[in-house]
Amino acid sequence: MHTKTVYPVSTFGGELRVPGDKSVSQRIAMLAALAKGTSEVSGFLRGEDAMSTMSAMCSLGASAKFEGDILKITGTGGKFKEPANPLDMGNSGTGTRLLAGLLAGQKMTVTMTGDASLSRRPMGRIKTPLELMGAQIELTGEKGTLPMTVRGTPLRGIRYELPMASAQVKSCVLLAGLFAEGKTTVIEPRPTRDHTEKLFQTLGIPLHIDGLEISLNGFGPNGPQITARRLTVPGDFSSAAFWIAAVAARPGAELIVRGVGLNPRRTALLDVLKRMGALIKTEIVEDHGDPIGTVFVRGAKLRGTEIGGDEIPNLIDELPMLAVTGALANGDTVIRDAAELRVKESDRIAVTAEHLRAFGVDVKEHADGMTVRGPAKLHAPPEPLASHGDHRITMSMAMLATFADAPVKLEQVECVATSYPDFWNHLEQLGGKVE
Repeated sequence: MHTKTVYPVSTFGGELRVPGDKSVSQRIAMLAALAKGTSEVSGFLRGEDAMSTMSAMCSLGASAKFEGDILKITGTGGKFKEPANPLDMGNSGTGTRLLAGLLAGQKMTVTMTGDASLSRRPMGRIKTPLELMGAQIELTGEKGTLPMTVRGTPLRGIRYELPMASAQVKSCVLLAGLFAEGKTTVIEPRPTRDHTEKLFQTLGIPLHIDGLEISLNGFGPNGPQITARRLTVPGDFSSAAFWIAAVAARPGAELIVRGVGLNPRRTALLDVLKRMGALIKTEIVEDHGDPIGTVFVRGAKLRGTEIGGDEIPNLIDELPMLAVTGALANGDTVIRDAAELRVKESDRIAVTAEHLRAFGVDVKEHADGMTVRGPAKLHAPPEPLASHGDHRITMSMAMLATFADAPVKLEQVECVATSYPDFWNHLEQLGGKVE
């Protein structure tokens, strides 16, 4: 079990580049493995989640190797091979749910397993639409969880209204739709991340998007013919969010983040921080599908705000850090409509509230969120804070620790490597002190 001690700092900021976007890396791993030829991918995340997904695709017949910063993925030309053993998906909920869709129409049987955290996360939400399409999905864990066995069958297109706003479920159904007969339509209750749609369009897969309805015509059991190409993974906005929020709440501090993805379906955090009084500017440098650019931040005194409704799906990963920001702002910060946080790597509502209270923050927990009253006089918790295996909880609390009155111990921090292997180095690069 790894432990880090994070020290309070008076100055914080600078310039950095964050690692590649985890969600985009995983989607590219899958579709490049499906393609004919060798794709060259720059910016692919070397974190555990993305690498678990890439390893699974290699077990299905693709091959991949890094040459410097470029990942070369040689695809299967649309014909996966049945793996000899279950696919270990590690901690990756995105990889598991999307891959289930991609495999549902293949003529093979594949079992997916994961670590203890992933094995607690609900999979019934993808089982339902896939079975409506004709797939055979077996969940053998307690409460509809992993291990999951997918027995590939002929699929038919469906019209499916998502019961929750979930980019993972949407993407799972669209990937299954590639191998279905007929038209597949997904209707979202609220806009969610659209990396799958943008990547489909980049790869020449026709989509029809009408507001919250996304449709595609299936290619049948043989699937689409995708040609390998050069692809770029933008810097992960969710990784940049920790630094952006921490600097925004520190008057006088300055930060520049370069090469970061600025997809509007990912950057709702910026709108919330601006509402709180943050001084933030963005500049798009290139736009080939997912826009990539620079974020400029200058710290200021922030005020509390209300966060909820349609903006929640597009900042769901950033909500623990926004709760931390609320502890540093004047007044109440209210998070609503975020019950989805309870079924992430941990119950992020309960764990975030518990950890904030350990710092001396006034927090009221709700079924679908919390109210955080600031500015809090932050005291270092007397006991080490456990990560509960959740990378975003650990990184959020590391940020809060830089504002505390004494060093803070964080336990089980190895989970950070799932999405951000360079996190601790970048914390020190910006002026933090870690042991």
